Amino acid sequence: MENTKPIVGRKIDKSTIINLERGKIPPQAVDLEEVVLGAMMIDKKGVDEVIDILHPDVFYKDAHRFIYEAIFVLFEESQPVDLLTVSSQLKKAGKLEAAGGDFYLIKLTQKVASSAHIEFHARIILQKYIQRSLIKISNEIIEEAYDEATDVFDLLDAAEAKLYDVTQGNLKRSAETAQNLVIQAKKRIEEIANKEGLSGIPSGFDKLDKLTSGWQPSDLIIVAARPGMGKTALTLSMARNMAVNSNTPVAFFSLEMSSVQLITRLISSETGLSSEKLRTGKLEKHEWEQLNVKVKTLEKAPLFIDDTPSLSIFDLRAKARRLASQHGIKMIMIDYLQLMTAGGSQKGGNREQEISTISRNLKALAKELNVPVIALSQLSRAVETRGGSKRPILSDLRESGAIEQDADIVSFIYRPEYYKIEEWDDEERTPTQGQAEFIVAKHRNGGLENIRLKFIGSQGKFDNLDDFDSPFEFQSKMNANEENPFTTKNLPSADDAFGSSMNQGMPQDDDVPF
Repeated sequence: MENTKPIVGRKIDKSTIINLERGKIPPQAVDLEEVVLGAMMIDKKGVDEVIDILHPDVFYKDAHRFIYEAIFVLFEESQPVDLLTVSSQLKKAGKLEAAGGDFYLIKLTQKVASSAHIEFHARIILQKYIQRSLIKISNEIIEEAYDEATDVFDLLDAAEAKLYDVTQGNLKRSAETAQNLVIQAKKRIEEIANKEGLSGIPSGFDKLDKLTSGWQPSDLIIVAARPGMGKTALTLSMARNMAVNSNTPVAFFSLEMSSVQLITRLISSETGLSSEKLRTGKLEKHEWEQLNVKVKTLEKAPLFIDDTPSLSIFDLRAKARRLASQHGIKMIMIDYLQLMTAGGSQKGGNREQEISTISRNLKALAKELNVPVIALSQLSRAVETRGGSKRPILSDLRESGAIEQDADIVSFIYRPEYYKIEEWDDEERTPTQGQAEFIVAKHRNGGLENIRLKFIGSQGKFDNLDDFDSPFEFQSKMNANEENPFTTKNLPSADDAFGSSMNQGMPQDDDVPF
């Protein structure tokens, strides 16, 4: 047997040094951690500059984490931060020895003379922590990916949630000066002035666009109504107007209906064929021709529909980012908010807290992608039980606190006809048949208004309410002794109406397309 000498005292050869160099040490900046903590204990300005950048977990050494926790507690209690107060706070928490004792605290304060460049040093410490977090997450994903029992979609959801948590918890924007913001605002105003038409994305409803100047970037718009009011129909009509008329890329996330059902509704709206005919497939020869011709505009529209059920806010953000980078979407629509889940680590709270998380993240998504986000929402049953007017109000929103707070615009859809109310509650007492009201109840950057729209139930479609449609005075004067011919099923087009005014404006058949 060959004699071996003990390694102690033996000269380490070159290959051993190379192997040691190849060993992996987690990303860290212990020397900068010492400098930052020392500066915070000798200069109050240092505390103010980094207290909102760092949190205890970013420190690599446990001793440094304990010291920062003590500094943070003193800051929250508005106590002075210095060598003595930090030592006292560590003693109170029973962590002075674990933090290295008074001698180590003194050593930290001797390392620096001022808090100069402390913010720069703090951001390097934060970067090292993010690197360590990414390594940890990657290792967990690798381990779970090798487990055959793991559902791959659950793994994807968990991975996105973990990465999202790292981003949200650590990447914070700093405040900008008034000078920079004024320059940005002036540039935006100049762009609007040079742009023809609306400053935002047109909804296709003239009076609404006049009120909002189009849906504005980074706005969260809530459209709420009771079931059966036409929430999906309204947003689909908007999506169609944007994608077909304005060629604006739109992402529509449907948690309630399938993508084929939604596109069938759009085909009904585009062709003028009733949804019942499309559902049964009982079309005449000329209707098949009409379908084939008019659907071509819809085929070319930049409209992207995702019908993933029980979509979590993390999945939504990931999908929206992907659509924004690949297709440049300018509008996001969600049908509807209460069917979403918080997902990720947001579990265990009540439903109101979950809705709060969802609405807050929808607003964050709108700001991040700089696009308007329209989210549909349900109303509580209080509308149905209320006597008198059934017109919705802000307190009717489910989980209204968070939604109302986060939204830039809160609007409602109201169709009196649904409640068997035959006349509007205004001075003219005009008929409500085939009409709806779009109520802007909150508008952070503009006025409030109740805007009337045309509702075509057979096609699941909303449209502008022309002057000829309401009030019905023109018809009553022309046909004082005749039954009102204007119904939701049988409305004349503008050409038919004016072209046959000598014939009392009567339509020729029931299938006039709208």
